[in-house]
Amino acid sequence: MAPIEHDRSLHLHIGLLLLLAVIWSSSFTMIKVAVESIPPLTLVAARLVIAAVFLIVFLKVRGKHLPSFGKAWMPLAIVAFTGNSLPFFLISWGEAGIDSGQAVIMMAVMPLATLVLAHFYTQTDKITPLKFIGLSIGLLGVLILVGPSALSGLGGSFIRELAVAGAAISYAITTVYIRRMPTGGDPIERSSGVMLCAALQMVPISLMIDQPWLLEISSASIWANLYLGLFPTALAAIIHFHLIAARGTTFFSVVNYIIPGMGVAWGAMFLGEQVTWNMIVALVVILSGIAIANLKRVQKQ
Repeated sequence: MAPIEHDRSLHLHIGLLLLLAVIWSSSFTMIKVAVESIPPLTLVAARLVIAAVFLIVFLKVRGKHLPSFGKAWMPLAIVAFTGNSLPFFLISWGEAGIDSGQAVIMMAVMPLATLVLAHFYTQTDKITPLKFIGLSIGLLGVLILVGPSALSGLGGSFIRELAVAGAAISYAITTVYIRRMPTGGDPIERSSGVMLCAALQMVPISLMIDQPWLLEISSASIWANLYLGLFPTALAAIIHFHLIAARGTTFFSVVNYIIPGMGVAWGAMFLGEQVTWNMIVALVVILSGIAIANLKRVQKQ
C-alpha cells in the first residue's frame, strides 16, 4: 500500500505543479488586459488588497493568525517590497508597452539572476564553470529577445523590457534574501503578512498618484484584476508553499521551464500576439542556459 500512496501523492503534486504553471503563466496575459484601462500602480494595489484579504480569511478559517507584531515584521516588509510591490509594478508598467509573450520570456532570466546573487551573498552556492557557461548562454538569449536595435539604444520598447528584467532581478533578490531569513513559523502566516505589507505599501501611492476614483475602467480590466488577485497571487502562494514543503525546491524548480512557453502560448491564443522567430529562439536559448547552469546541482541530488 505504501508505494501506491506514494504514487498518488506524486501525481497530486505533479498536478499542482502544472496548475501553478498555468496560473502563473496566465498572469502575464491578464496583466496585459488589465493595463488597458487600469494604471499599473492601481492595478498592483488592487491585486495585493484582493490577495491579502483572501489569505487572511484563509488563515482565519484554518484557526491561525498573522505573525505577532514586532521585529518579525521588518523582514516581511522587505520581502513584500522586493517580492511583490516592486516587481508587480515593473511587470505591469512594462506590459503597457510590450507584448505579454515578451514579458514572460524576459522573466525567465530570474533563475539566472538568482545564481549570480547567490554567488555573492551565500556561502555555499558559488558560480562554477558550468554555471558560468549557463549564465552566458542565458544572457545571449536575452540579447536575442531584445534585438540588435536595443543594444544601440534605439529600441522603442527597450525601457519596458528593461523594467520587466528589473522585476526578474527583484524576484532573484527576494529568493536570496529568503534563504538568509530565520526559518520557522507557519509559511502561510508569513505569506499573509507579506501580502498585507505589500498592500499597505502600494495603496497610499495609488491613491495619491492615480486617484483611482476618477478612472474609467472597463469590465474586462476589472475581471482581469480580480483574477490576478485571487489566482496568481493568493491561491498560487498557497500552492507554492505546499509544494516546497512537500517536495522541496528541486521538484518545484521545474516550474521555471514550463511557465515561459505557456505564457507565450496564452498571449498568442487569447490576445492575438505575434510569436516571432527571435522570441522562440530566445526562449530556447534562455531555458538551455538555465538547464546547464543547474545541471551539476541536479546530478548531485
